[in-house]
Amino acid sequence: MESLSVTTMKTEIVRIGNSRGVRIPKSFIEEAGLENEVELRLVDGGILVESAPVPRTGWAEAAKQMHDADKRDALDDLFTTDFDDEEWTWDSAAGSSVGSARRA
Repeated sequence: MESLSVTTMKTEIVRIGNSRGVRIPKSFIEEAGLENEVELRLVDGGILVESAPVPRTGWAEAAKQMHDADKRDALDDLFTTDFDDEEWTWDSAAGSSVGSARRA
């Protein structure tokens, strides 16, 4: 089991306009790998500061894996609507990868 290195420091909550803030030493920010945007989470007895998740992280790789596994239409089967079933006919001559459609 890995041992977790914990560094603690006492600081004060300061007034910032109508809000309050905590000054975080540069060394803490660098060691934690924090950048401009962080996520705050309330936990028992405190506030946890973490790196903000990057939207769509990993989507490109997931899409590539689906393409390589020939699962390009995996979600289409799960989410059909009356519009899909009744309003459109799919032109098989155009090829399924094109996905062109015309009014019925």
